[in-house]
Amino acid sequence: MEYDDDEPPLAVEINDIGYQTPPQPSDQRREVVGASPVGVTVITGYLGAGKSTLVNYVLNTQHGKRIAVILNEFGEEIGVERAMINEGEGGALVEEWVELANGCICCTVKHSLVQALEQLVQRKERLDHILLETTGLANPAPLASVLWLDDQLESEVKLDSIITVADAKNLRYQLQRHQDSSSFPEAFSQIAFADVVILNKVDLVSPDGSGSDLDDLEKEIRNINALANIIRSVRCQVDLSKILNCGAYDASKANHLDALLKESDSLTTRDVHDSAVRTLCICEPQPVNLDKVRLWLEEILWDKKYNKEVYRCKGVLNILDSDQLHTLQAVREIYEITPTRKWRDEDNLTNKIVFIGQSLNEEILLDSFRACIPGAC
Repeated sequence: MEYDDDEPPLAVEINDIGYQTPPQPSDQRREVVGASPVGVTVITGYLGAGKSTLVNYVLNTQHGKRIAVILNEFGEEIGVERAMINEGEGGALVEEWVELANGCICCTVKHSLVQALEQLVQRKERLDHILLETTGLANPAPLASVLWLDDQLESEVKLDSIITVADAKNLRYQLQRHQDSSSFPEAFSQIAFADVVILNKVDLVSPDGSGSDLDDLEKEIRNINALANIIRSVRCQVDLSKILNCGAYDASKANHLDALLKESDSLTTRDVHDSAVRTLCICEPQPVNLDKVRLWLEEILWDKKYNKEVYRCKGVLNILDSDQLHTLQAVREIYEITPTRKWRDEDNLTNKIVFIGQSLNEEILLDSFRACIPGAC
């Protein structure tokens, strides 16, 4: 049975008051000053994959959390422009906050994304999480950059993860259609940027949600992005604990990178030709100079040296004269290197960097990285 993914989420209970959130007095702005920032999960996916089905599931499930959901379309200005916007007096646009019976808030605001999020976190009620549903053709990279490093939002919200909803029945066609093309559609980039891939509609491929076809499809996803967690679902009914509070961009949580210290060849798709979108891992045990690593990264990410197109980058670094494990995260041109914790006796003291991108060449990346070793030519 085919799904209809074009309908917006259904509101259960509505407060019929359209208003613009007034600025909060300094003593009321946040009763939770000092509390941890509110996590933001970006939901993306190809048209018809099931994003709205996932949002409906969250908005209608009794989960006991205060989750705000922003339905949005991102244009060049990365604004929030769709649904639940009413005409006020004189035709002025006003905002409407929709309160749902399970404690969720559903909203759309005619402002920039930054302003929308600021207004959400300034509400009196403390939010547990924020979901942003993008349009089906959205590239999540610019949005991730805004949420990750925007100074205005740094103390209020944090990027938690990017969730990509994939259509199990049609994904292989969407990918294979462009296998021999130099252009890669959103279906590739959305998987490449994902921290979690929800493989939805598995019942349309295998009635019991298992089988070799789904295994093969998961292998194709891992060839593109070996770091993403894959969750099979029917109508996007998933355990919310697996998609909320993932901490995918939290440098203080090294657990999601600990696996990099133990895995190597399993993260390298050697059987995929260089021009494809794929995952590639380089390893080097010798300690490296941090300044040289920064210059090396900037040449690859900013100057596009070696003609590599890097979408995501994660890694652990063994920095010269430091007893701290450094973590590396990058989304397109934005990167961050952070000392995370002390190396442990059981750790494999090494550099290990995973690249997700197009036209990656393991030999070139590894040789150029070895130039960061002190004394290297």
